[in-house]
Amino acid sequence: MRTVFKTSYDADINYFQHGMQAFWYMALLVFALILPFILGTFAIGEMTNMLIWAIAGMGLMVLVGQTGQASLGHAAFLAVGCYANVLLQERLGLPFILSFPLAGVIAGLAGVLLAIPTTKLHGIYLAIGTLAISILADDLIVIAEPLTNGVVGLFAPTIEVFGLKFDRYANPDRFYWLVLFVTVVVVLAYRNLLRSPLGRSFAAVRDSEVSAQAMGVNVARTKATSFGISTAITGLAGALMGHFAGIFNNETFNIIISIQLLLMIVIGGLGSIHGAFFGAIVVALLPQAIAISRDWVSGIFGGGTVAIPGLESAIFGAILIGFILFEPMGIYGRWIKIRTYFQLFPFYRRDMFRRQKSYLKTERMR
Repeated sequence: MRTVFKTSYDADINYFQHGMQAFWYMALLVFALILPFILGTFAIGEMTNMLIWAIAGMGLMVLVGQTGQASLGHAAFLAVGCYANVLLQERLGLPFILSFPLAGVIAGLAGVLLAIPTTKLHGIYLAIGTLAISILADDLIVIAEPLTNGVVGLFAPTIEVFGLKFDRYANPDRFYWLVLFVTVVVVLAYRNLLRSPLGRSFAAVRDSEVSAQAMGVNVARTKATSFGISTAITGLAGALMGHFAGIFNNETFNIIISIQLLLMIVIGGLGSIHGAFFGAIVVALLPQAIAISRDWVSGIFGGGTVAIPGLESAIFGAILIGFILFEPMGIYGRWIKIRTYFQLFPFYRRDMFRRQKSYLKTERMR
């Protein structure tokens, strides 16, 4: 069992709790860097897809996991980032190194504009409001045909940075490293956000808006800021998703993507960066696991390999129900419990992780 003694506030907000933890994260990063030398082209494509989902998951996690605001409309901001990135390159001739961050800024501003009239909404009402945005975005993409090319869609150009070309099909290794670089930058920015006063304000609003207001936190401004940061990160993921897909239209960012994003972070574990990655692994690899299982079953019992419509959504829903019933803290929560069990053995007690009703009586009556 490792005991960490913290002697200052800075020690409490360090990047890593101790040196061994830093070593394992560095080892994981090195392993991720050398993956293209180990895996084939198809597997690298799947890993790239998983990282893009992880970035999108971190974007939604800022809003849902850190600030406690539900959203079912983040597919709209994936679309904003994706279309903005390609249009800035195609129409204005900007290089990717400029269009990519600008796409995130545009998606962030769109999120702030949405947050201004919705800061007073809570729970299911906010979810319904954001759901309407996602449905509207689908129609707006079709209506704005001169700009978005309607249902035909747009082609994402090959990325070129300082003379180096990044294309998913021509050089998947380079594209994977580019997405990995963006992922690491987003993780560091996310981690720093949690260490800042703004991150503490997010947590205060999430735990109790009444208490946060009593401590001097501007709740409306904090929610709007959280919305802006969340949608900006989601917009970056959308830009990368467009380059990964190659061609995209209004159906690429439908309402199912919004629901899938929310389910992803719930299954992974709300309120943690790890949860976004665990959820992304499930979302990215589940279709392949289903296909492999179907082929395996067909090989044993005979019969064709016909895909069953809706099977993926049904399994995803079953996994979600299982986690809500038996492990509300998600995959990361289960990992924390297993690790704590071995660290404290034989003194581990199941009640250590019992959920506490931390909200105030005034909020229960609201």
